[in-house]
Parts: sequence; C-alpha cells; structure tokens
Amino acid sequence: MPKPRVLDLPPSPAALIQSLRDIGYSIETAVADLIDNSLFATSSEIDVRFSWNAGQPWLAIADDGHGMHEDELIAAMRFGSKSPLERRSPADLGRFGLGMKTASFSQCRHLTVLSRKAGVQSCCEWDLDTIAANTDHEWSLGVLGPGEVARRPVLSLLASKYLDKRESGTVVLWEKIDRIDRDISVERQEAVFNKLLADVRKHLELVFHRYLSPDRGHKGTRILMNEDPLAAFDPFNFRCATTVELPEEQFLCEGERVSVQPYVLPHHNKVSQDEYKKFAGISGYRDSQGFYVYRNKRLIIRGTWFRLIPKDELTKLLRVRIDIPNTLDHLWRIDVKKATAFPPESIATELRRIIAKIEISGKKVYRQRGAKIGDSAVVPAWQRRASGGTVHYEINRDHPLLESIQSSLPDQQANTLDELMSLIERSFPSDAFFHDFASAPEQIERPVYDEKSLIPLLDIIVTAWGGYSGLNGENISDLLGTEPFCHSRELTTKILSSKGARLD
Repeated sequence: MPKPRVLDLPPSPAALIQSLRDIGYSIETAVADLIDNSLFATSSEIDVRFSWNAGQPWLAIADDGHGMHEDELIAAMRFGSKSPLERRSPADLGRFGLGMKTASFSQCRHLTVLSRKAGVQSCCEWDLDTIAANTDHEWSLGVLGPGEVARRPVLSLLASKYLDKRESGTVVLWEKIDRIDRDISVERQEAVFNKLLADVRKHLELVFHRYLSPDRGHKGTRILMNEDPLAAFDPFNFRCATTVELPEEQFLCEGERVSVQPYVLPHHNKVSQDEYKKFAGISGYRDSQGFYVYRNKRLIIRGTWFRLIPKDELTKLLRVRIDIPNTLDHLWRIDVKKATAFPPESIATELRRIIAKIEISGKKVYRQRGAKIGDSAVVPAWQRRASGGTVHYEINRDHPLLESIQSSLPDQQANTLDELMSLIERSFPSDAFFHDFASAPEQIERPVYDEKSLIPLLDIIVTAWGGYSGLNGENISDLLGTEPFCHSRELTTKILSSKGARLD
C-alpha cells in the first residue's frame, strides 16, 4: 500500500507568536508564571524590577536560582520545550514548556533572558519585530555575547546588579511593552502602568503566600518588587485566633494524595473592622468563598465551588484549601496560564461529600449570632413574624415606651400613632438593608445611646410607672431588659441612681 507524501510544514513564527500573545494572560498571571520558573530553580530571592523609563517601560524578574548554561538556555527559549505528558519533578511548577515565552509575549515584543551558571554567563533574545521582518519565516533566536550585553543599558545594569557577583542566577527582561493603551496621554499611561504593577503585587502576595510565609520548619522565599519585600496574604486568615480550622480530609486519586483543609473565617464582630475588610479581598466575602486549589503550594484557582453548590450568604465565610500534586495536572485540566482548573468527576464526588459535612459549619456562624441577638433584648423594639412561608418585621406594640405614649393620648391621636407605625413598618428598606449587610456588614452602624438620648426615654416610661422614687427591683429589671436600655445597662443604672431610684 503506497504511503502518503509527507511534507515538513513548520508554522509561521510571526503568525504563531502573534496568536499566542492573545492566549489570555493578564500582567498579573504573566509575572506569576515567570516567578514559577524562579521557584523551580530553587531561588531564595526573587526581585521584580520595573521602570516607566520615560515612556519606554521595561520589567524584569531577577533570581538567584541555579541558572542555565547556553545549551540549557537555548532549549528553554524553544516554544514547546517540554511535553505536558512528560513525568516531572514534584517541585516543577510548569507543564507545557510554553509559560515563559507566552507569558512574556502577552505583555511585550522583546524578551531577553540572561543567565549565569557556575560563573559562566549566557544570553538569548526573541524580538517579535525581527521575526515579523524575516521573509524566510525562520525562528531567529538571538544569541548575545558579552559585548552585546554591555551595549544594552538596561540589560547591562541588571546584569551588574544581580549576576556579576553571583555564581548563578537568571534575569528575564521585558522590553517594548505594548499592552498599555497608547490612545491616552503619556502621563495617564504612566499612571496606568503603576496601577497595573500595584495589582501585580497584590496578586503575587496571594498566589505565593505559602512561599513567602512557609509552614514551620520549611524555608521561605523572598519576593520583592523594586527591592520592597512582598508580604504574604493568607486568604484563610489562619493565624487569627477566631478562625475555625475544621478537620482535614485526605483521599487518593490515581494513587496520588489530595488533601482538603476547610476553614471558617471570623464573623465581623470577632475581629477589627480593618482586619475584616482586609480578608474580604477585592471581590468581597460572598464571591471569595469556596475552594482554593494549590498545586505544589502555588495557588492556581480561588473562590469557586465548581458549581457543586451555589454561593450563599450564609456560607460566605467558608474557604477550603485543596492541595494537589503536579502529577494530576491532566485530570484537573490546568491551562497554560495556570489560572483555571476543573476537578475530574472522581474528585468532585469526594468534594461533594466534604461540602455536605462542612457547609453547616459555615452557616452556624450566622445562625448562632442571630440567636444571640434575639436573646439580648427581653423586650425588643422590633419583632420578627413568620407565617404562611413569609417573614416580616413589625414594631413591638407592647414595648413599654409605646404603651406609655399611647396611654396618654386621646383615642384619635393614639390611632394616628398606630397608623404611623404601620407606615414605618411597610416602608422598611429591606432591599437596601440586605444589600448593605451582604456586602459590608461591618459598616452597618448600630445606634449608640448616650445619657442625653436615654434620659427623655426613661422619663416617659418611669413617669407612667409613678416616678423614679416609686421604682422597685422588678421595674428596674424590666427596664434593663428592654431596648434600648438593655444595650446600655451601666449607663441606664447610673441615670436611675441619679434620679433617685432605689437600686438595692
């Protein structure tokens, strides 16, 4: 049987790279991808350097890792340098052999990598403008000698600072950064650039928080931005005394161990307002609940239940850490950007089982808190009514303050007061209240009563009871169990004493 004719048909370099530029990286995920390489190179310090450079911005990632000889560097510059099917080191944070190149070209048109190993320096570059101008459609990788490095001011400066005094290390340099809107003023472009890098910082502090602040007995990695150290942002607020750590679960998938560690973050009344706001993150508690998947302690995806359960207001403090090895990449469908992942059905089944056990723990924080609020006032100002599957709130007509006022009014005025209270009940801004409570409950201010505001209310009630001198222990106990006095018991007692009430 004749064999088909075979042609060598390599892709057009310019067209392929241009397509890869739009694979979906943000600058945050692109920088994180490069830091993955530095971590795999066992770096103890990684510095992200950047400069607006008078409208010619550049960014570099410099590390003190094991570095590369020239042949290793050339291999690393190849697109698809490794197959995703290859067995990897357990510490390898890569997968496709595309990360450094695609991440870099998503943000710039000129990529230079300068590396030093055993005191020997090597340098290679990809320049998209050079590739686009090459009519032979060749993959024209530039290999730079020491003289050519010296003639590049930014590259020479970085080499002097980070490599010349080290036996090993690597600098990855982005130039011709072209993903900034050029249709705005130069001043505005610089502000946008600086804002992007501020976002990068927050992203790195979260994604690599377990490297920045490792478990006891493990060595950490310093990551800096323009020599300013990053601070780990632990989304589980693990070190807070009021964070609840639920039992860890482990199970096997294709012989590999997957660990699941749930946490319930503190209710807003258990921490300061600043701390509560900090751990809400940019998206807020409701959107930040769910699974946080880590691959070799590097955060891959965060704040999702993988559609196993809906995001609920009562579970918004529940966050679950999942640790997987890189040997399960093919099952989780981790993409090139390492920004998305989906659990296989075998793991999803286990996660459903775990969710069923821990879901109630997240809701209990609010249910217990609600019970305490309900018990705190024996005679509340508002009452909750549930009937026929609906819930509504109404002013407590048996409140002694209202009883005192209504009993002193003629019937017509008493009826008018009752109608006014009904209007207030029907006009309760439930939608606005729910929105505010759901998005920022710590910002909802509870009314504070001082002496000036409490005295008139006390006068109305006590006058109806026969005056301060006629109060007895039972009357006083009733007062201290009534809103708003139950929230200011010491101040109420002080006022009663100053008015001549007998407190013994």
